[in-house]
Amino acid sequence: MTTEQTETAENGSEVIESSSKSSEPIKIDLNKPTIRAAIDQGKVLIAEGKSKADAARAIFDVIKDEPKEVIVAAFVEGATLTDKGALTYWYNVRRKAAKDAARKENGTSLDPGVGSGS
Repeated sequence: MTTEQTETAENGSEVIESSSKSSEPIKIDLNKPTIRAAIDQGKVLIAEGKSKADAARAIFDVIKDEPKEVIVAAFVEGATLTDKGALTYWYNVRRKAAKDAARKENGTSLDPGVGSGS
């Protein structure tokens, strides 16, 4: 079980402190340029009327190599998700990205007749 608290760091940047019962709190800096850009991209998509899933996928594409806690926090801010919703989106988006990467590596595609030898 994870709990999160938003704090303001001494330099005025927003930091989310995440902790679980078995580990020390983790500081998450959402103001790193790549993370901030991903969050802003998600907010733009939401403002354009796109779905939260579209925003989450766009955010994930930019920061997929960041730790889970960072991505989840970015989903909360950039895709307007709840903590629990963001964790669910993280799981689903990550799983879909892994499947897509495996398909690409194997030379298969979702499009009928493309990459399937038909």
